[in-house]
Amino acid sequence: MDSNCSPSNPIHIFSSLTSRYESATKKSDSSRKPLSLWPGMYHSPMTIALWETKSSIFERLIDPPLDAPPQSELLTKTPSQSRMTILYNFSSDYILREQYRDSWNEVRIGKLLEDLDALAGTISVKHCADDDSTTRPLYLVTASVDKIVLKKPISVDADLKVSGAVTWVGRSSIEIQLDVIQPATGHYLDAKFTSMTKEVKMVNRETTATTDSVALTANFIFVARDYKTGKAAPVNRLIPETDREKLLYGLAESIYKLRKRKFRDEKLETENGEANRFEALLAEGRIFCDMPALADRDSILLKDTCLENSLICQPQQRNIHGRIFGGFLMHRAFELAFSTAYVFAGMMPSFLEVDHVDFLRPVDVGDFLRFKSCVLYTECENSDRPLIHVEVVAHVTRPELRSSEVSNRFYFTFTVRPEAKATNNGHRIRKVVPSTEEEAHRIIERMDADSL
Repeated sequence: MDSNCSPSNPIHIFSSLTSRYESATKKSDSSRKPLSLWPGMYHSPMTIALWETKSSIFERLIDPPLDAPPQSELLTKTPSQSRMTILYNFSSDYILREQYRDSWNEVRIGKLLEDLDALAGTISVKHCADDDSTTRPLYLVTASVDKIVLKKPISVDADLKVSGAVTWVGRSSIEIQLDVIQPATGHYLDAKFTSMTKEVKMVNRETTATTDSVALTANFIFVARDYKTGKAAPVNRLIPETDREKLLYGLAESIYKLRKRKFRDEKLETENGEANRFEALLAEGRIFCDMPALADRDSILLKDTCLENSLICQPQQRNIHGRIFGGFLMHRAFELAFSTAYVFAGMMPSFLEVDHVDFLRPVDVGDFLRFKSCVLYTECENSDRPLIHVEVVAHVTRPELRSSEVSNRFYFTFTVRPEAKATNNGHRIRKVVPSTEEEAHRIIERMDADSL
């Protein structure tokens, strides 16, 4: 195990306006590529620290030896061999603190999501490395984000630690769990906020949290591809050692089997009674379309909750494989989802969790990327803590080819901040209703996924 990134010796994050590694790199080894020219350097201070720590591994991935043979024999590794710990020195580094501060003196969640994806990717690289410079490395990509749950607000005034490791592997897939840890304080440990997260329907992985200082948990799934053939490639095996590692492995295995069974049974379930659910959802939408004066004022059509933005993907946003960094996409999707929930609720939203993210196709430098968001549905049974479920879909649009393909689907859950609720003058969160069968399908599919 690399002593430079062991849990007992965490990697310290520094503000990225100036890099303390740049001059050291140039002085110590003039043959190495300057740090500022490496892909991904413009994302965040964490990316800089990760690249410097494992620079020899990443340099092989930038220019992989395609003519080299593949890994001849799979290794058996433990979770501790891939574990990494990152420390944000917010309490002492003013510039770093300002880079992560949001309007409420908390950590910017979108920027943190970007960092988590970078760390999960580094952990997957560590697990797949065979320490043999004569073989060609694997091409690792983010397949999905299983779940990211915020358990309490994260202050930007106190140091923050992120720790993670591989928890489960399949033939070519790798699951990584990350814990964001911050010491509990009276001001930021909101008991109501903590209990609120229990209302969100999700697979319960909270047994893995050992203390109240765990502020956020995240589960990423990466898949391995052969650099030369592009086909799925087997990854090193995993043997959990501790009781906690065995528990995480068993949970991941159960969820993997549950997903496969759900996918197999979805069509049968639809044929056995889904029509009634669709009709019930569509009935109110038809009133909006056909008799708008008689529609329920506490409801709103899904199409009237939509927002959209777009961008051209730039070289500074690429990862080590030359594709657009998945963390950057999550960051942009979160910002749009937050804005969507804000405009919809009429009150400042509060993030609860990333329900699921699918990475359906890669995004390349120069792609015209469009993010489209909407509120899929709301849960207002508990009026003090209503839940707002937002979908963001990313489309790679190619005007010269007259084509548009979905690259990513993101699902976020928000509530409203207590202080905003107290000053909202009785404004209610509306129910969202579909006006088309396609919208009704999307709503029911998401409701079913959230109920697992």
